[in-house]
Amino acid sequence: MKTQIAYISLGSNLGDTNKNLSNACDHIENLHNTKILKKSSIYLTEPQGLKDQPWFANQVLKVKVQDMEPITFLHKLLKIEIFMGRKRNTRWGPRIIDLDLILFEDKIINTKELTLPHPRMIKRAFVLVPLLEISPDVKLPSGEEVKKYLQKINFVQKDNKLWQK
Repeated sequence: MKTQIAYISLGSNLGDTNKNLSNACDHIENLHNTKILKKSSIYLTEPQGLKDQPWFANQVLKVKVQDMEPITFLHKLLKIEIFMGRKRNTRWGPRIIDLDLILFEDKIINTKELTLPHPRMIKRAFVLVPLLEISPDVKLPSGEEVKKYLQKINFVQKDNKLWQK
């Protein structure tokens, strides 16, 4: 069996956001050939793009995936979003759950359906802060350390709240 490590960014800003993240983790854990290895703390984050909406609860997971290609794993994550009631009505809008595949081993993929590493991850404190919490030495497929990108972002962190400028 081929074992690979993937990272997923989770976000929710509708309903009971902590429960939504917990439910999403349960669904991911219940996927065949998938095991959550680490969960970051939950961070409350000011919305990006569309500002007039509730703050997001964000978290990152480190997941062991066996015998699965990244696109197959992405499809499973999208099915979880739909099962949990995700509606894709407004870009950057409110959502019950958002599951983004941000890294999958050292894979570099650039298709219409999937881009790895996630193209905006290095510009988002709400992805980088929890990612580095659970994997401080994580690297991009290029070999670059992810932590160098966090130093380039103008953001404020107070406890588990993040404001990005």
